[in-house]
Amino acid sequence: MSTESVLKKQNDKTVFKIVLAVSALICVVVVVLNQKLIPVPDTFPSFIYKLPLLNAFLNGSCSVLLIASLWAIKKRNIELHKKLNLTAFLLSSLFLISYVTAHYFIPDTKFGDVDHNGVLEEMELVAVSGIRPIYLVILLSHIFLAVIVLPMILLSFYYALKDDRVKHKKITRFSYPIWLYVTLTGVVVYALISPYYNY
Repeated sequence: MSTESVLKKQNDKTVFKIVLAVSALICVVVVVLNQKLIPVPDTFPSFIYKLPLLNAFLNGSCSVLLIASLWAIKKRNIELHKKLNLTAFLLSSLFLISYVTAHYFIPDTKFGDVDHNGVLEEMELVAVSGIRPIYLVILLSHIFLAVIVLPMILLSFYYALKDDRVKHKKITRFSYPIWLYVTLTGVVVYALISPYYNY
């Protein structure tokens, strides 16, 4: 094995470790802020309440960009493919910042929280009890896959920027559908939970 090959493998291992460390750090920050382990100020700007809608918009935009990116690469338009993916990555990064900020300041909303002055009509109770399991499956799969896909996306971008197309394709075969699922289900989760926001 040549010295150049050895150096490439060492670089890849180093990047892999950095990607795992960054992914783990982001997960820890999200958990700490979501669990309100740092005290939340009594007052904060009112625009914070608009962040869940912004998050849904960012997720929806990423979904469109990812679908367009797949179309671009199938048409062998590599430059457009790169631009669309970089934009999707930027929007996903903004989403992460917005998501963490919103969940830090805004109290959690439970699906089917009591409404209408503390009384849910019988029809609403039936609808909530029927949809709640579906909502939970979508939510839990969304969260789990978001955690799983983050290091895959980072590695995919690393290999793409290195122009290592073989490794990029291997990872993207898995990361792409998961990332698309996460962005689409982010919109679905918002659509299902937003009627129960109490702000």
